[in-house]
Amino acid sequence: MSFQAYLDTIKERTGQSPDDLRAYATARGYLDGGTLKPEVKAATLTADLKRDFGLGHGHAMAVYALLKGIRKEGD
Repeated sequence: MSFQAYLDTIKERTGQSPDDLRAYATARGYLDGGTLKPEVKAATLTADLKRDFGLGHGHAMAVYALLKGIRKEGD
């Protein structure tokens, strides 16, 4: 599965686009200048995504990679 396929599936299941997820992370205080703050751990973010959107671990980690800047849309 490509990284973009993860993002597409998240959009289908939750209605949340990458921009929506960035807005969510900003509202939670996890982003600084559009990038995940260094002190935000993957476990913290993924637990929130699982709870708030019902994501599985792999899809939550895809959001973490997106927000951390490890991967980007279209990968």
